[in-house]
Amino acid sequence: MASDAPLEERTEGRGTADRGFDPADRLAERERRGLRRDLTPVADVAARSPIADDPGADEPVFDGPEQVIFAANDYLGLADDERVQRAAAETAREVGTGAGASRLVTGDTPAHRALERDLAAVKNAQRALAFSSGYATNVGVISALSPDVVFSDELNHASIVDGCRQAGAETVVYDHCDPSDLQARMDERARATRAGTDESWLVLTDSVFSMDGDVAPLETICDVVESFGAWLMVDEAHATGLYEGGGGIVQREGLSDRVHVQMGTLSKALGSQGGYVAGSESLIEHLLNAARSFVFSTGLAPPAAGAAREALRIAREDDAHRERLWENVARLRDGLDAAGYEVWGETQILPVVVGDRKDAMALDDRLREHDVVAPGIRPPTVPEGTSRIRVAPMATHTEDEIDRCLAAFREAGRELDLV
Repeated sequence: MASDAPLEERTEGRGTADRGFDPADRLAERERRGLRRDLTPVADVAARSPIADDPGADEPVFDGPEQVIFAANDYLGLADDERVQRAAAETAREVGTGAGASRLVTGDTPAHRALERDLAAVKNAQRALAFSSGYATNVGVISALSPDVVFSDELNHASIVDGCRQAGAETVVYDHCDPSDLQARMDERARATRAGTDESWLVLTDSVFSMDGDVAPLETICDVVESFGAWLMVDEAHATGLYEGGGGIVQREGLSDRVHVQMGTLSKALGSQGGYVAGSESLIEHLLNAARSFVFSTGLAPPAAGAAREALRIAREDDAHRERLWENVARLRDGLDAAGYEVWGETQILPVVVGDRKDAMALDDRLREHDVVAPGIRPPTVPEGTSRIRVAPMATHTEDEIDRCLAAFREAGRELDLV
């Protein structure tokens, strides 16, 4: 009969070496270094919601005032759009709530195929493939391509970094958004490579960088990549759906035919869940055979595919959402500048840089006291001396809510002597 005693008690006194783990000690170390994080449940995925303290294993209690959320990546505010919710519900009724198996077994449904056709059309590609998450997409694609050498922007997303590790590729990191440094490092590699040795090279960059809000100079990067006969993969996670026709920076710059692998997410501006890759027919056929995170995962849930497809349709056809987003971005940026803050970036991501990590976390706390949620970002997520508040407006924020956010920054900044 199995014992009801905790595992720690059942293994006491056996006289064996301790070969286990001490999560409490590791957690205490994170606490000591100021790196501990907690979950903070929200009642609604929307531009405004009550937020609960982390309840651990208990049920969250939403007993505080409604907070205005400037912390989400649901840039177009489509996660709670009735049309998107209706599409998810209809797909659940027609197809099922889950795919039930890998796409290579019985998990490949009409919902997946319809979404992928629309994604390919938006990205001006022959074909697209949907994964269960953006993280799984990057890790799966990079490892399946199995390049000999990758050249990676120093501020690329962690999923790209992990994809390089899983691929076992030699990784050369180039200076952030610096095509000249990329070219120098590719030149150096070319000179060091023995004559007659063929290597496969993959250049990796985000288009919009999630913490700095800046944009990679993709056209110049394309020039460098092409001069060496390499391949280019661009992560459009924070750009998909935000530009004309529902595309990303690749489409805005007219570079669809120069980027070999276009990656993106369904989980941000498209208000759903999952990731995708778009490219040539042969690329997609290779990935669905070789990307382990695709082959050995249950297919994306059909309701998520249905929701993402409807959100993509809205992004393609409804300019009003994008226009409202960019109006909110401009209003916030101008107001934060006027309040005396240093604001980086050139996109919908507005990093308010305060420098010191303690100042950033204190500002985070003070904003919450004003019922505004905008997260403090500190090392190691960002470099030392660049701790910040990451402000992410949504198309569904009202003018009053934008003004409320600005008022909170002004008051909190004065209280903390930051402005």
